Amino acid sequence: MKNIIVINGYGGSGKDTFVELVSKYNKVYNFSSVDKVKEIARLIGWNGQKEEKDRKFLSDLKKLTTDYNDMSFNSIKDAINDFNSSDKEIMFIHVREPEEIKRIVDKYHAKTLFIKRDDIKKVTSNYSDASVENYNYDFIINNTTLEDLDKQASNFYTLINK
Repeated sequence: MKNIIVINGYGGSGKDTFVELVSKYNKVYNFSSVDKVKEIARLIGWNGQKEEKDRKFLSDLKKLTTDYNDMSFNSIKDAINDFNSSDKEIMFIHVREPEEIKRIVDKYHAKTLFIKRDDIKKVTSNYSDASVENYNYDFIINNTTLEDLDKQASNFYTLINK
């Protein structure tokens, strides 16, 4: 059974670590809605940093490309098609913006997951980062320790495959 999971959380909350831990239990396809935006940003001089001004730049650039030709959502559709023709069973799609999350849920019947971590600084200086908690997620995982996150990854895998 294939599962599409939209994953979100503040920067540094442990989203990639969680995906890596779930991949111990099944083949995972991991995709970020901002990957193409980052490619464009590099072409115009972004050096890969994620300071607040960089995060705002990426957020603004994603909005511009969305308004212009819906680039992010189109890349998500292509990634989902790749996933569906692969042997992978779980797809994680990293998305920050609530409107885009809703579109994925509505079109692909995806589930949503929020990774929460209390000991990180919450960046709210741009629309994308400021909006991460503005969605009613199906699952919320509180990341406290790596050992606990590993247990939660195992439990999550079991839960979505029932």
